[in-house]
Amino acid sequence: MARKVIDEPSEDVVANAKKDRAARRNPFARIALFIRQVIGELKKVVTPTRKELFSYTGVVLVFVVIMMALVSLLDWVFGLGVVWVFGHPK
Repeated sequence: MARKVIDEPSEDVVANAKKDRAARRNPFARIALFIRQVIGELKKVVTPTRKELFSYTGVVLVFVVIMMALVSLLDWVFGLGVVWVFGHPK
């Protein structure tokens, strides 16, 4: 099971962000800061277990099949309605 982490920035992160905002940096420093922040966020990523991955995949596939059935049914009903309103094509 995936671990649960409260996604709140620590005081250090907030203080660093305020300091960085106050001191306007050159473009290269901003790019470096962005890359450091991206790496920091990627370290927080938790990959699902094999069981969770199959479960999530199953849920998505079932949802897609249900939506396909719903859209197909609506298409058929609207098709019948169009034929009823405009008559049979000759």
